[in-house]
Amino acid sequence: MKNLPCLLYCSVLVSLISASCPAAEEAESTIGPDYVDAPETKAQPGVPEGKIVEFTMDSKDSKIYQGIAKNQPGIVPYQRKVAVYIPAQYESGKEAAFIVAQDGLGYKGVLPKVLDNMIQQKRLPVMIAVMINSGGGDSLGSQRGLEYDTVSGKYTEFIEKEVLPKISEDYKITFTKNPEGRATMGGSSGGAAAFTMAWYHPELYRKVLTYSGTYVNQQFPVDRKTPHGAWEYHENLIKRSVKKPLRIWLEVSEKDNGWDRDEASFHNWVMANQRMAAELKAKGYDYRYVFAKNAGHTDGKVTRQTLPSALEWLWQGYPVK
Repeated sequence: MKNLPCLLYCSVLVSLISASCPAAEEAESTIGPDYVDAPETKAQPGVPEGKIVEFTMDSKDSKIYQGIAKNQPGIVPYQRKVAVYIPAQYESGKEAAFIVAQDGLGYKGVLPKVLDNMIQQKRLPVMIAVMINSGGGDSLGSQRGLEYDTVSGKYTEFIEKEVLPKISEDYKITFTKNPEGRATMGGSSGGAAAFTMAWYHPELYRKVLTYSGTYVNQQFPVDRKTPHGAWEYHENLIKRSVKKPLRIWLEVSEKDNGWDRDEASFHNWVMANQRMAAELKAKGYDYRYVFAKNAGHTDGKVTRQTLPSALEWLWQGYPVK
């Protein structure tokens, strides 16, 4: 009984501390079945608009991706479109944070507006968005498949050696060398490519955002080191590798591609993303996983609701001036 006052005091103290410290945000969450576009996806009065410049890259000018096509001999030429968002607050020549968006022109209608609003609100740093398309096609044997579904550092090499230098020279943009100020994003195979960029080059990219990521087996040509393509991430690579300094936000939809296929297919996007989340959790990664009810593959309504909060979480801790 002599210790009762002390016990009461400690109990009250713990209660006060708990009340003043909100519970940690859940790493995994479910949204839907109904969706509302986030207000940041709409132009807001008084918010300065950044500018968007666009250009085309030709395969003949690339030393890294010269062009392929399944079951066809030789090199097959292609072109890719690139759009670059430059915020109104950017000072020419000053080092800036940036995000690389795969299948990028598909985000041109939403990402710049979100950045306009959130940069103005000082919820995100002043950042450039490089919205870059693939070389075309889809899946096995296509240029897009080669770029996005290959589990290696080659696509990052392409971005670093051929894309960013061209943008820097043509538009007087200085991209930060700080890996904490470099992010990648994408949906489907573009999401797998975003993760691959950071996985193979964490010294360059440390923030990843993926919608309906293609963490399945679509790699072509087959590589003996990763015979199951991007399925290897949750099957082997994450658990067997030293933890990397990455911050990862990923989403999958209830009726995503292959949602009713078995494990042996290596083509169930829901299973693949759930296992990605489980492996990231087991390894102690800083991650967020969102399961979207009543939604499909790279569903626009999911993107429009979640993109602002996903970006805000991704950039937590990075200086905003």
